[in-house]
Amino acid sequence: MLFVCVHNAGRSQMAAAFLTHLAGERISVRSAGSAPADQVNPSVVEAMREAGIDISAELPKVLTTEAVQASDVVITMGCGDACPIFPGKRYEDWKLDDPAGQGIAAVRPIRDEIETRVRALIHDLLPGTGEPA
Repeated sequence: MLFVCVHNAGRSQMAAAFLTHLAGERISVRSAGSAPADQVNPSVVEAMREAGIDISAELPKVLTTEAVQASDVVITMGCGDACPIFPGKRYEDWKLDDPAGQGIAAVRPIRDEIETRVRALIHDLLPGTGEPA
């Protein structure tokens, strides 16, 4: 599973963290950005801390062709045109507000929407396992 957004400092970091937290070892997760920032958005780090997930040690990573090739599912968040397309991969584009430059109050609803989508994705990818706690 690969989550991609422009800066890999907000949405894709939250999605990857939620998927890792909720699915554990059952799904391999990575995230990347087409133009990665220097650090993860501090409001995103705080919002995830509120949800019980520490992403303070995460760093934005550059999107590579190899990362896309190694993933069965690629979810883009505002940079779909920058992501290489390979046959046989599942692609989705999640329309989400960008938390860049936003305070914690604006990031919380984005975080909650990402968690909802990640839970639905887990249910879709791992049918019969039930939704994780």
